Formats: sequence, C-alpha cells, structure tokens
Amino acid sequence: MEKIVVEGGHPLHGNVRINGSKNAALPIMAACILVNGKSRIKNVPYLTDVKTLSEILSDLGVKTKRLKDGTIELEVQDESNVTAPYEQVSTMRGSICVLGPLIGKRGEAKVAEPGGCVIGVRPVDLHIKGLEALGARIITEKGYIIGSANGLRGTEIYLGGPHGSTVTGTCNVMTAAVLAKGKTVIKCAACEPEVQDLANFLNKAGAKISGIGTSELVIEGVKELHGVEYEIIPDRIEAGTFMIAGAITGGEITLENVRLDHMTAVVEKLVESGVSVSNVGEKCFVKGNDEFRPLTITTLPYPGMPTDMQAQFAALLSIANGTSIITEKIFPNRFIHIAELNRMGADIHIEGTSAIVKGVRKLSGAQVMASDLRASACLVIAGLVAEGTTEIHRLYHLDRGYEKLEERLSALGAKISRVEV
Repeated sequence: MEKIVVEGGHPLHGNVRINGSKNAALPIMAACILVNGKSRIKNVPYLTDVKTLSEILSDLGVKTKRLKDGTIELEVQDESNVTAPYEQVSTMRGSICVLGPLIGKRGEAKVAEPGGCVIGVRPVDLHIKGLEALGARIITEKGYIIGSANGLRGTEIYLGGPHGSTVTGTCNVMTAAVLAKGKTVIKCAACEPEVQDLANFLNKAGAKISGIGTSELVIEGVKELHGVEYEIIPDRIEAGTFMIAGAITGGEITLENVRLDHMTAVVEKLVESGVSVSNVGEKCFVKGNDEFRPLTITTLPYPGMPTDMQAQFAALLSIANGTSIITEKIFPNRFIHIAELNRMGADIHIEGTSAIVKGVRKLSGAQVMASDLRASACLVIAGLVAEGTTEIHRLYHLDRGYEKLEERLSALGAKISRVEV
C-alpha cells in the first residue's frame, strides 16, 4: 500500500505537458477489435485503466504492444474469445466499451457488468437499448451482459436518458453500427470531445460517420475497417486539474498540449473566480492570486461543466471569499469527497444534489481517504494549499486517471511524494 504526502504552501511554477485523454484512449483501443490490420495509437497515457484494458484486449485476441514514446500498437490475431471476465472488468467502468465492437465484428459478446469509481449508479440500459435496436439479442445473467447478433442492421436510435446523453453508450452503439448494413442515426448522441475523437478514428479507419460533434450522428455501414495511425486528443480533465492546482497555490504555470476549445466552461469559471487564463496555440498560461471569488456551478453534458471537474472546483472554492453552490446534474451522489475536505477544515454541506461551499480562510493538513478518481485529485489539490502536511490514502483511484501526478507536481515546485504505508 502507498500514500501521497503533501506539504502545503508552495506555489507552483514552470511547464507541464498534458497527456492524451484517458476517456478517448479507452474506446479507441476497444474499437481496434473492429479493425483488420495493425493500428498505432499515439499519445496514450500510461495509466492503470489503460493497462487493464490492454490485458482485456489481449485475452480477446488483440495483440497490444506499448512503445516508449506513448504509442500503443494493436492488431487482432484471434477472434475466438468473446468474454471479458469479471476479474478485470470490475476494476474499471470504461471496459464496457468492448461490448459494441465485439457484437459488431464477432456477432457475440459476454462482458461482465462494469465496476470503477463509487460515484453513484450508472446503468448500462441505454447501451443495451441501442444495441437491441440494431438487432442484437441481449440478456443479463449472473453479472454478465451477453449479446449475440446475426448481422446488425442500421436504424434510428434515441439515446437520451434522465441525466442527458450517454458517453460510453454512444461509443458502444457507434462502434457496433459502423459495420452494420444500412444507415444508423443516433439521436441525442453525446457530443463530448472524446466521442468525437472515437468517430474521427473510425472514419480514418474507413468508417462513414457524419454529424460529429452534434447530437445527431449518421453512420453509413461499411464492409470493413483497416489499420491506421492516430493521435489521441489531450486530456481536458487532466488539464483542468493542473490549472486549478496552479491557481490555488497562487502560482504561475504553463500547460503544453492543451485544447482550450474543449474546455470553454472550465476556463469561463476559472476566469470568473479570478484566475488568469490565456493561451497561444496549444500552450496555456495560468496565474493564480491571493483571493478567489465564489461561483455557482452546475455540471452538465458537454459543452457544459464536466462532472469530472466538480471535485477539483470544490477544493478551489473551499477557500474562496464567499459562498459557492455546486449542483451535480450528471451523477447526483458524487459528493463523497466533501466529507474529506471538511476534515481539512472546509465548510461544505450537502442539500439534495447541491453542495453549499462557504469559503474559509485556510485549510489544514490531515489524513484523508480518496473515494474515487477525481476525488483523489481534489484532495491532492487541497493538500497543496493546506497548512501543514496532508496524507492521501487509496492511491489506486488516482493511478487510474493520472500518470505520475506527484512527480509532475514536484517538478513544478510542490513538496509532494509517494511513500509506502
């Protein structure tokens, strides 16, 4: 077991390069199940989730090889296995993205219902609804989603749910539809940059997808896909995390490999709070200050505020000059980190699906426990500005989504280290 130890009070300065997007890399890697020949996926972050999916794909007959420059080579060599077992799938929700490619290419799939972070119920009913509309037969049995198809056929599918469109559901239906006969129209499709990245990858491999970036995707089925070289987009959540880390310490940092056009809501709220954000090309300059203004934030589907940035903003607003309100519209129960922030001296209480954040003068270092991936980042950020020392436990959450976070923060001047418990 390991923990991260942070000594607060050290402003961040310097340059940091943002890695490729985890949430784009996973469905693109899974989509290689559909491809004939070798694909080279560049800018793939080295994360626990990526490693786990590589193991799942290997079991499914996809040879994966990671090169030193962050490129992963993938090539299907055996299509006989269609089972993604519980032992692997239970550790990461993103592994559900193999379901659509398996049914679309091999006509069968047996995928364990996914695990991942404890941030509330995230059903896969819309995935199943979409695949069944294409002609798949799906049952759930003993914790597995079991699907079969005798050739999928294009149709019109509505993927809206109670909290908006489904990102991984859109990915699964899109990957299943690219080899289906005829035209598929996905209405209320997710518009997130990661969904766009998957669609662009598929098109480069020979698919015919239009409407990318809108809520209506049109997919003309093709007979086959071919191997390609493709570079993953930068991770907008990692970028936002570093922005808040630099700002909260009163530091001044430069982020390289950033797409601010994917981060409009995040940048708008940072500026509103008093953070200076500017950019030249794919470089972003962030400067914090000594006092932050309170905010009203509501998480929404893209291009709204990402739910994956909610916890990091909670850390920033915990020391803002006034009362902020954070409303969670995507995962209403995603506030487990609030109790740990309060252990550090924050003054936050929950009212329904909102967190009421009364800014305090300072946070104090404490021993805290990470409950999920983004909560881990939130606690690291809080530790950077807290008086004294903060110890963060359960690092396996952090390692699912951030590559060597403590080393990269240390290079910016943070007093932070990973130690054995």
